[in-house]
Amino acid sequence: MSENQPEHELLPLPQLSFAQQPPPNRPQGPHQNQLLQGLTQHDLQLHSPTEPGSSTQNGHQLPIQSPKWMNHRRLILLVLLVSSLCAIVLVLVDYSQQNVQTQSKETTQTDNVTQCLSEACQRASAWLSTSVDPFAHPCDYFLITCGADRPSPTTRGKQKGKGLPLDLQRQQKRADMRTKKKENNLVGNLRGEKILDRKTALMQYLQKALESNTTSGSAVQKAKDFYHSCLDIKSIETAGVEPFLTLVRQLGGWGVSGQWNHSDFNSTLRVLIKQYASFPFFNLYVGRDPNEIVRGTDRKFIQIDEPDLLIPIVWNNKMQKSIARTQTLMPFLALCQRYLALLGAPSGSSIIHVGIFISLSSELAVATSPLSYRLLNGQLYQRITVQELESQAPAIDWLGCLRAVFHPHPVRPEDHVLLHNLPYIVQMSNVIQKWLTKHELRNRGPLRTFMFLNLLHTFTPALDSRFKETVRKFYLALGNTVPEVPRWKHCITEMEKGFDTVLAHILTDMATHRKAEEMLENIFSIFKTKFNHLDWGDYNSQQSLMKKVHSLTPRLWTQTDSQREAELDLLFSKVTISTRSYFSNYIQLLALQRQRRNRLFNQTQDDDIFSVRPFLSGNEVIFPMGMFVPPFFHTTYPRAMNYGILGIFIAKDIFHLLLQDNYALSEAVTAMVECVWARYLITTGKTDGGNATVLSAAQQREIWLQYSALQVAFQAYQQSLQKQPEDSSLLHFSRTHLFLTSFAQVNCDTEPYGDFMPLEPSFLITVLCSTSKLCPATLDCPSKTQLHSLEACLPLSS
Repeated sequence: MSENQPEHELLPLPQLSFAQQPPPNRPQGPHQNQLLQGLTQHDLQLHSPTEPGSSTQNGHQLPIQSPKWMNHRRLILLVLLVSSLCAIVLVLVDYSQQNVQTQSKETTQTDNVTQCLSEACQRASAWLSTSVDPFAHPCDYFLITCGADRPSPTTRGKQKGKGLPLDLQRQQKRADMRTKKKENNLVGNLRGEKILDRKTALMQYLQKALESNTTSGSAVQKAKDFYHSCLDIKSIETAGVEPFLTLVRQLGGWGVSGQWNHSDFNSTLRVLIKQYASFPFFNLYVGRDPNEIVRGTDRKFIQIDEPDLLIPIVWNNKMQKSIARTQTLMPFLALCQRYLALLGAPSGSSIIHVGIFISLSSELAVATSPLSYRLLNGQLYQRITVQELESQAPAIDWLGCLRAVFHPHPVRPEDHVLLHNLPYIVQMSNVIQKWLTKHELRNRGPLRTFMFLNLLHTFTPALDSRFKETVRKFYLALGNTVPEVPRWKHCITEMEKGFDTVLAHILTDMATHRKAEEMLENIFSIFKTKFNHLDWGDYNSQQSLMKKVHSLTPRLWTQTDSQREAELDLLFSKVTISTRSYFSNYIQLLALQRQRRNRLFNQTQDDDIFSVRPFLSGNEVIFPMGMFVPPFFHTTYPRAMNYGILGIFIAKDIFHLLLQDNYALSEAVTAMVECVWARYLITTGKTDGGNATVLSAAQQREIWLQYSALQVAFQAYQQSLQKQPEDSSLLHFSRTHLFLTSFAQVNCDTEPYGDFMPLEPSFLITVLCSTSKLCPATLDCPSKTQLHSLEACLPLSS
């Protein structure tokens, strides 16, 4: 108040410019601003001391007496003005209260939450800090399309053909600078780190475990020693071919060198298939009979199949038989000649033995046939006794070979085995008999040459790089691509042959067990609940599918479910691993492979240790431990992140596994998909040219399935919070923010069904947020259709 102004006089109210000060996020229309400005100007006129056109008396202006209706008019205008001001004030107060409540809710979620500071969480935080926050720039983030033209993860956040907005570039630059400061405290360079496919993530997890210096039991230590000997390229190159030549001499030599003992054919074959897992004439493995599975039994049978012949062959539909194409024979000839040259074979004898190998391979190849042909002609799973097999293919000592390979499992003449191509087995026996007795080259040991060149192929992974390069050139000559596999990944893949139980033991962690089982229980529970509300249109199909779904139980699986470390050490007690000789270690690995094959007789299922997706076994849905590895899952991660990444993967896996393609979408689901797709086209502006894409049935199913999986994982996480309200966080994100941001960072390239998804899966976040009050921000695009208008497409409870 001014010093010269009486206290009883009030200062005039400052003029309020409504056009310049609208309520936040509540824009005023132009007609509203005009009305408010008009009222203000008229109010000023009402308070003017004089009015134009007033009369004067004696040269002085006289006040004009207003009629009564003018007084009423002024009063009405004043009432309108005051009412307008009051309404605006109420709107501002209401908005302010809502904003405070929203901020309070978000603050409650974040301020009282413990920030995760484990090493795994630090890596995850660094990864998230260098990624685009979808809630900061929804217009740029959610419009990427999955498909052949999809951008790489390092360009995520850009629209196709456009750069990042300037403010986003600055934000990312600042994030990169923050990350640079953190790199000294983190393991590895995390800038630009992307989500891997699940198989690679599992392999990297095993790599880290095998390269760690932690104290381990003897079995794990032997696995680590094998792994490191495989990585020791220098020792492998130094050894060269000598380890294999030594093995050949121990086996009695061969005709290529001119010195060999004329040992019995079947005795040599038994040694090769028993000790070195080399199957030159046929393949042996253990498995179920589909007819037994239908009857509900788990009995396992010895199965005999075609061999993996080295000679390239093709199937001739017209002739209904396999043939060797002329254009492939020259590369194959070069391969064989190079093999023998590397082994130091004399050039004169190598030509003869290469000819023998190609001739024998061709005779066996013509009797092979593709799986589809054998299935069509009922040649798979033909049951026959060992005694009957010996009568139909007498060149092989079947009883002796089977007993050698499957010892100590008993094999009797009356036992049944399953054949997968009886015509080939008969033809193979005839070819062997001919080369043993009648062929003019039998004195050169042609069958021995054939067996030892197959043995060489078995040991190629354990020999120096010249053999690997020879194989690579052979496949390139055939027009095949040869991907370059990192040495560490190659070594872990080889270990699976015999160290599978050790690798499974490495994956097993009781803390992981508990958290993984809790996640599976919550997700499967929500999945069944959602499944009850689905309408497939066909009542009988729906009831059958519901009965199947509700009969299933999820189970976490690992090969070491019943094996402790002491039991594992005992199993590997007779294994000796050298720190310098990878070739001798590889022989040990092949012996372990035979033991693994024999264990299958007593196992309920033959599973891949590198499996990263669930599978059905009886009335159980089995989830391998290989799914629960970083960066998709970690015991120290906030649950919001575990559910936001792996939880959604699990939900999608369940849908794909149980529904597959054997279902039709109901009208309600189809309408929802069409709604989402229409909104996506409007948001991306793809309908402007009138060339909107029409979705196929597979694409419609995938949109519905992926959104359903997002719903299931989100509701499962909410259910877990009801049981255990505490959860940590990263980067001070709220729970929902972390859940959805984690999901948004997962590249759709990592999933096998990504090709059927016509839009970026993270676009579905806009649908979820339109039906949930838990999202950290409204997903509005100022220059595009407001994304929250998707509310009519899909309620969260659907």
